[in-house]
Amino acid sequence: MLPSENRLRRRQDFATAVKRGRRAGRPLLVVHLSRDGDPGAQADRTSDSRPHVAEGTPSARAGFVVSKAVGPAVVRNLVKRRLRHLVRDRLSRLPAGSLIVVRALPQAASASYQDLERDLDAALKRLLKAEPAAAAPTGAGR
Repeated sequence: MLPSENRLRRRQDFATAVKRGRRAGRPLLVVHLSRDGDPGAQADRTSDSRPHVAEGTPSARAGFVVSKAVGPAVVRNLVKRRLRHLVRDRLSRLPAGSLIVVRALPQAASASYQDLERDLDAALKRLLKAEPAAAAPTGAGR
């Protein structure tokens, strides 16, 4: 189970992560990550009463989207439980205050736990490494 301080619940938080964050797609899932420094990532957090990692630093929070395209309720719930467990173990890798939304694709219904783990790790690796490359000057190396 994901602790309550690490859960995304509000529609606005999901929208922030999806619209303003970076995205990494894999065959089984799509991961959206909005970091603390992303524009709009701090919207409406100043009056927050959620527990924080350090004074004034909110913890990373995660949300999951598993649509009916994935399968019937039993299958969707299985996929959500697997994804919650995988993300819980990886929250410490994320920057404080970041928002992550994991959207399961229909192929996730028949995927094993190890397949979901592999795709999630690959997506997070891509998203967490993307920042230094984006900060490099465009004319570097010429």
